[in-house]
Amino acid sequence: MLTTLLIDAGHGPETAGKRSPDGLLREFSFNSAVADLVKQFLIEEGFTVIFAHKAQEDVPLTTRIKLANSLTVDAFVSIHANAFGNDWNSANGIETFVYPTASKASIALASLVQSALITACNRTDRGVKKANYAVLRETRIPAILIECGFMTNREEAALLMRKAYRLQCARAIAHALSTWIYRGKK
Repeated sequence: MLTTLLIDAGHGPETAGKRSPDGLLREFSFNSAVADLVKQFLIEEGFTVIFAHKAQEDVPLTTRIKLANSLTVDAFVSIHANAFGNDWNSANGIETFVYPTASKASIALASLVQSALITACNRTDRGVKKANYAVLRETRIPAILIECGFMTNREEAALLMRKAYRLQCARAIAHALSTWIYRGKK
């Protein structure tokens, strides 16, 4: 079984505003670290992984979407850290998004990833939600967007900077992706 997954470390290293209120955490540093670990775990299981992002530059959404639609891949997975406003607050937890008219395959994948992350990370379950994000709306393959915690919550910002938490997130995401593939993308 040949399986190829497109992993996206959301945003880019210089995307404006994608930081914790104290500036210590840039979202891309979390996203790319988790993406690298997910790739490592999936390659160990025999999957092919392609990145939609680049380590040294901000890749426009349109470029990421075109890549997703031009390749033969099984799914598009965008990894993020969440934020609520620009100041510290109590918003917390993990959520996974699909497009409002998402395919059954996207919904099944999102449900598996959300469940795996909640089990692995023991954070508040914000559920699988629907959103009109470009990477979900315009990709023609199963697509999900994961928010692994809030950069605007002091406790979660600290977690997002820890290697152990990044490893927990990556293992959960990789496990859910491989489970989804082995179940026939259902």
